[in-house]
This record gives sequence, C-alpha cells and structure tokens, in this order.
Amino acid sequence: MQALTMTAPAPDGSTTALVDLDEPKPGPREIAIDVARAGINFIDVMARRGDAGYVSSWPFVPGLEVAGTVRSLGSEVSGLEVGQRVAAFTLGGGGLAEVAVASADLTVAAPSAVSFDVAAAVPLGVATAVLLLERAGLKHGESVLMHSASGGIGALVSQVASAMGSGERIGTVGRADKVAAGLAAGWDSVFPRDEQTEARIREIAPHGVDVILDPTGSLLELDLSVAAPGGRVVLFGNATGGALPPMPPTGRLIGGNVGLLGFSISRLASTSPATLTNALKKGFQLIEAGTVRVETSAVDSLASVAEIHDLLAAGRGSGKYVVDVKGR
Repeated sequence: MQALTMTAPAPDGSTTALVDLDEPKPGPREIAIDVARAGINFIDVMARRGDAGYVSSWPFVPGLEVAGTVRSLGSEVSGLEVGQRVAAFTLGGGGLAEVAVASADLTVAAPSAVSFDVAAAVPLGVATAVLLLERAGLKHGESVLMHSASGGIGALVSQVASAMGSGERIGTVGRADKVAAGLAAGWDSVFPRDEQTEARIREIAPHGVDVILDPTGSLLELDLSVAAPGGRVVLFGNATGGALPPMPPTGRLIGGNVGLLGFSISRLASTSPATLTNALKKGFQLIEAGTVRVETSAVDSLASVAEIHDLLAAGRGSGKYVVDVKGR
C-alpha cells in the first residue's frame, strides 16, 4: 500500500515522501480500514518538526483521523463488520495511508447520509470541539473566546458553542487576512492579535470572558487578563513548539476565581476512549441535525499533503483539510 511517510524531523517537507509499505494488520480489539479520506491537521506539523511526544519512532506515518470502510477485523472485536462505513481516531498515527489500523474502541459507524469528506473531519474537528467545550463546562449564555478561530478546530467550535447555547463568541486570528474566514465560520467578532487585542475583547465583554480556548501555548497572560470571575481557560496545544510559559501564581487564580484546565486528546484516548467515541457520535448527530455544517478543503492526493503541511506551518491555512487517499 502507499502511505505518506516522514523519515526524520524537518521544518518542511524535505523528509516527507509517498512510499510503498506493507499493509498493516489489526491486532486484538483493532480493525483495518480502507481509507477513503483522511484529515490533515496542524498536529502533523508538530510531529514533522520533532516536537516531543508526537512521534514514537522514525520513519513515521502521520494522520490522526480517517473515514472509510472496514477492511478486516482483529480478534475480540464486536459491533463492527467488514465493509461497514466508519470514522475513527488513529491517534498513534498511520491515517495518511491507503490502509490504516485503528482501535475498535475509537471507531464508530459513519452515517450513510454523511460523505466521507465530512466524516473524516469529525474526529479531530467536530468531536474535539465538543470535548473542549464540555471540558470547559460551557453553560447556556456564557461567552466564548477562541484563539486561531479560523483554523480547522476553531471554525467548528463556533458552531458547536452555538448549538450548546453559548452567548457572545469572540475569535482571534494570527493574521489580518484570516478575519474574513473567522467571521464566515460563525464567530460574532474576529480580529487579529496585536497590541489592541485585550482592549478589543474588553469592549465586547467588559466583565470578562467565561470560556477561553487556547491552542497556542503562548497567550496565557492575555487569557488570564480577560477571563471573567468564574471563567475557565482550557489550554490544549503548543502551536509554536517553544517553551511553554510558566504557570501563574496560585493567588492570581484564587483571587480571580479563574480555572486553568488542560486538555490532551491522546491522553484521553488511553484513559477514557468511550469519552472520545461518545463525542464522535455527538458530532455526527449535530451534522445530521443540520446544527453543524462542516466545510472541507479537499486535497486530491497523498502526494499533495506535504504542501498543505507547509501551508499550516506558515500560518496560512484556513478551515479543515481532508485528503482523497485513493487519488494517490
């Protein structure tokens, strides 16, 4: 089979190539999937540049979410059958390939009414948006601030937050030319991050923001400055790959009645896989109900994925990318 393979850490696609590999076989409680579409995510870029914790060994096949049909079943698998349409988290990597192996515990049936293009965007898109807002304990009417609001997850958080009854939804982006994409994703207000960011947020939410979702790893000071009393900040990434900022003094959290929370989808997969699959099922329910609409940018082949990784690494990506694996 063909698979996108990274042979060593690199800042660009120089070590990424499409290669022929032996087809992976499912082990106990695993399934093999004929991949129709696979999601492309910034986390692939973090793996490519060698960030700690994203690659177990080199060479490495990236790809953390897929949609396709069940090719074969390992032992001890029930509730799934060969030929069935499915979507799955492939959180150990391996999704950007013609055949991927996934844990049966992280796989759900994909509704026939949902295209593979959309289904491939649900695990690390809609389901992650659900998990983040549940982690933050979003309540009806509460305001939400999202950094990287025009990105693959940010573009979906707005819709899921609205479905959960949120109040004002505020987004920030890294570049002025991404504002339009953020607004198109449904955020009420979007602006580029600069020296006026805090003041702009305060104009919209003078009493502070209730829920703040931060994938950057570098904006904690801003987050705490605009958090409302009783607000919650969820940190779930380190987009720059640099050293994370130090934690704030305990007194600042106590005095501000602010909660600081972490979120790791890979850790959740190993400790509570049912939580992920429940969120995946909720994601499909939101799509089927028409509450959430997933817009994807289709990439025609695995050979083109490295170019999308470069786009994401440069901060020039927008929305959710999926690749037609069979296009090769």
